[in-house]
Amino acid sequence: ITQEQFILASQSLHLQRASCEAVYPVGLYGWRKRCLYFFLLVLFVTMIVNLALTVWIIRVMNFSMDGMGNLQLNHDGLHLEGVSEFQMPLYVSEIQSRRDSVLVLGSERNVTLNARNHQGQLTGQLTVGPEGVEAQCQRLEVRSRNGGRLLFSANEQEVTMSTERFTVTGSEGAIFGRSVETPLIRAATFEDLRLESPTRTLSMEAPRGVEVSAAAGTLKISSRKDLQLESTEGEILLDADSIRLENLPLGIAAASAGKAFRKQAVYEVCVCPSGKIYRSPAESVSTCQAMSSICLWS
Repeated sequence: ITQEQFILASQSLHLQRASCEAVYPVGLYGWRKRCLYFFLLVLFVTMIVNLALTVWIIRVMNFSMDGMGNLQLNHDGLHLEGVSEFQMPLYVSEIQSRRDSVLVLGSERNVTLNARNHQGQLTGQLTVGPEGVEAQCQRLEVRSRNGGRLLFSANEQEVTMSTERFTVTGSEGAIFGRSVETPLIRAATFEDLRLESPTRTLSMEAPRGVEVSAAAGTLKISSRKDLQLESTEGEILLDADSIRLENLPLGIAAASAGKAFRKQAVYEVCVCPSGKIYRSPAESVSTCQAMSSICLWS
């Protein structure tokens, strides 16, 4: 075969092979292309709306480098101006108000302050509710503003008041269900002091004596039944310019019970063996008799 024929044959074979290869288009066409553009448009709109909302929130909440609105972040904590509302529990170590304003904690139901230890156990609780104030702790103390002097303390065993004066201004006074131990009970100035037990016995005891004095008034002791003055080791001393024993019963000797005494102006005080005191008409000699009617029925 000649060289020219070989070249022609090679060219014809190459052209035939190239015509037999399939041609595939590259890219997105039809509904796929439209969907892609639609998703891109939605994503772009979402980004614009998100950016606009972010700018609006920053504008409304007043975000800054120091904090957010009335809430400022300082080196010593948070500084909050105005009224704040917390929907969830708040855990802080200290809450302080401004120097020229008061601190107000408000709630529609109650306000509860809890104290816990490092293990999370409740050690103290203060609840301010519509029905009262309740404190649960091992010891409750009230101290003065100057010097921190203890004024009031209470625990499970006792209640202690360290004030110089305890004043009760109610019209009914103070009511104690059990015994009261105190070194001094004194009424206010120009007021009367009254110790009363309407249905029970009133008892005053002391290991070294009981002193009852009225410096500028009268002392009145009244009882429905018996009035007992008892001293186990000492004496009972009635020291006054005048001592009056009113409404003493008139004693008449049993032997002369039927005799009528004339109107008498002077009497003598007699004491029965039982200790009862009565009066008897004064005569030239003593008319006190152990067999008096008063002593027999005492």
